Amino acid sequence: MPKRLRPTAAIAPDAILVGDPGRALMLAQELLEAPKMSNHARGLWGYGGETSRGGRLTIQATGMGGPSAALVLEDLAELGVRRAIRVGTCTAIGPARLGELLVVERAYFDPERDPRAQLPDSTLSSAVANALAPVVRESAIVSLDSLHPPAAEPPAVAAAAADMQTAALFAVASRLGVAMAATLIVAHAGPDDLDDDGLADAGKRAGGAAAAVFSPST
Repeated sequence: MPKRLRPTAAIAPDAILVGDPGRALMLAQELLEAPKMSNHARGLWGYGGETSRGGRLTIQATGMGGPSAALVLEDLAELGVRRAIRVGTCTAIGPARLGELLVVERAYFDPERDPRAQLPDSTLSSAVANALAPVVRESAIVSLDSLHPPAAEPPAVAAAAADMQTAALFAVASRLGVAMAATLIVAHAGPDDLDDDGLADAGKRAGGAAAAVFSPST
């Protein structure tokens, strides 16, 4: 039995991972036919069901930060998840515009201390980028312990944005043999924040692309 999640419904081999439980609910209502809650333990809301194309899909909240996300992914892998796409948010620190969608091509923890990039599954990541084309940028990002206040100095690598989860998810997915990709919504850029409607619309676009990748039309 997993240590964090307490599933009350079947877990699909394909999963969309989001930080915010509210976004998990929104995407479940948007993407699944008759969604069923699969987890509510620790406030990590999860849902399961079939998409309109007939594919089984789990949508699971991971909470805030890399450690929480990594633990959730470990539990999901134990429950049979083999492919996962993160749909999250990020803060622009380079050439990224408010409301833009980024497909993460590589992610760093702390480039000054560890220059190694954490990489997505190339096949899954390319499929996500193709599903979102042309309204997507493929970018490098850094995953930080805190985004507020932002770092006083830019990171030691060229990066479009910063988040708090993606590098950890890529690292754990690689260790567990889970194919992992990530799409991030630029929710903060300088003094500006994306409004709730813009965030919801971008989340639905990114979630819809992920669901299409998992359940391609035949």
